[in-house]
Amino acid sequence: MKHVTLWALAMMLAANALFAQAGHFPDVPRIETSAQVDTLVTPDRIYMTIVIAEKDTKGKIAVEELERRMAERLATVGIDVTKQLKVVDLTSDFKSYFLKQQEVLKAKSFSLLVHDAKSAAQVILALEEEGISNISVERVEFSRIAALRLELKSRAVARAKQVAEAMVAPLGQRVGAAIYIADKTSGPTVMFRRTAQARNGDTKLYDLPDIEFRQMTVTEEVVVMFRLE
Repeated sequence: MKHVTLWALAMMLAANALFAQAGHFPDVPRIETSAQVDTLVTPDRIYMTIVIAEKDTKGKIAVEELERRMAERLATVGIDVTKQLKVVDLTSDFKSYFLKQQEVLKAKSFSLLVHDAKSAAQVILALEEEGISNISVERVEFSRIAALRLELKSRAVARAKQVAEAMVAPLGQRVGAAIYIADKTSGPTVMFRRTAQARNGDTKLYDLPDIEFRQMTVTEEVVVMFRLE
């Protein structure tokens, strides 16, 4: 009997949960509307990956010297290497060393943060002059995305209420308090007008002076149910 009672209680709770999630309010005069708002923003955090490797110079230039040259070049285009440049990884070709008894060739990866496409292009061009072409754009971000999403959600709810009011006005009814709100958030889309990437000299960097990132589209969507009065 105890197991039957627990099973019945579990079924009742599950039914109530489904009932609430579906937003069913059978005894309440109501109207349900949805609204979507979006905006365009320009990315202001551009993360670039830079790899310097001794093998790219056939072992003629040590990775430490390549790093020094890279830092000097970055400084010439306004990069604060102490704040914007971080070491990601340091590797050595030990396999080649043990199998062939050759000199170990080292490589070092860095993550560089810039704040606009113009700076990204300047970095690529400046480092190409030092023979450093293993550069790629890892990702782009908008620094105030959290606050922007909250603002868009608020605007979407207000828009949903406007739609509801317009729909019931011909009926002589009035929109009351919201009794159900669902957030249907979608992530931002990021597009590139031209790739800011070059690996081992495959891309002619001097063809990229007009590099730019298309704006990010940030969209928020809500579903709101209002009581009718």
